[in-house]
Amino acid sequence: MNIALIAHDKKKDDLVNFAVAYRDVFDGHTLYATGTTGRRIIEATGLSIQCVQSGPLGGDQQLGALVATDQLDLVLFFRDPLTAQPHEPDITALIRLCDVHHVPVATNMGTAEILVYGLQKGKLLSKEVRQGNVE
Repeated sequence: MNIALIAHDKKKDDLVNFAVAYRDVFDGHTLYATGTTGRRIIEATGLSIQCVQSGPLGGDQQLGALVATDQLDLVLFFRDPLTAQPHEPDITALIRLCDVHHVPVATNMGTAEILVYGLQKGKLLSKEVRQGNVE
């Protein structure tokens, strides 16, 4: 699966720790991340990650384009709901695209754990459902 990993500044430590905890689950998948977040996860885990621009510089839009062209299967976006983000319209657009294209998106660690558990168990079927491959 193609998975995006994104975190606001105050949530980067949480996402790095999450990636360390679930490193074995993420290994073998194609991972994408926004700038600093991706570099920090690479340093902590050694996972191969394709980094796009940082969110405020267009990274959220780059990942949104991957969602819109059916190139992302799962988005884990650890958002900071207590801090105003100058690129909030880009964030909203990314989440909207996930909804439009039926791409599972987690915006906090609790939901991310459930999605990663499903990924680990092979129970995330949204891509197969979208492509009509489920019997």
